[in-house]
Amino acid sequence: MVPAAFSVPTRQAHWHVLLRTRAIETGSYVIAAAQGGQHANGSAIYGYSIIIDPWGHIVAKLDHEEPGVLVAEIAVDQVANARERIPALANACNFAAPESLLS
Repeated sequence: MVPAAFSVPTRQAHWHVLLRTRAIETGSYVIAAAQGGQHANGSAIYGYSIIIDPWGHIVAKLDHEEPGVLVAEIAVDQVANARERIPALANACNFAAPESLLS
């Protein structure tokens, strides 16, 4: 889950790219709920909530800044499939902090 309230210029340039990257690199579904419209201080907030599958494909999206509900079917088997095809998580090392850092 990625709750967000980004400005219009930043979101337009990076929203889909960054979320698709998170889905691919973790082999997970990304469900990004985004505020939209105008804040009380006048800043414009982008909106455009989105759901992305573990392979980086957009499953569902809202193409507006208005309140709405976004629903998509989640295929759990796609998580295992993506993680097998890009095994980056399997190659992660398990770091154990020295006891002195834990106190």
